[in-house]
Amino acid sequence: MNNPRPPFPPFLKKEAAAEKVRRAEDAWNSQNPEKIALSYTVDSYWRNNIS
Repeated sequence: MNNPRPPFPPFLKKEAAAEKVRRAEDAWNSQNPEKIALSYTVDSYWRNNIS
């Protein structure tokens, strides 16, 4: 599970950052736990943005 997936930070172009976000959203929206898990690492920090 240590396989990095492009695009890699730091993002030099706005498009690369947007692509990374889009891929994460697509994984989450797939509702496939195995696919979603690929977006996270063991030391990921989950934030709840609800105020």
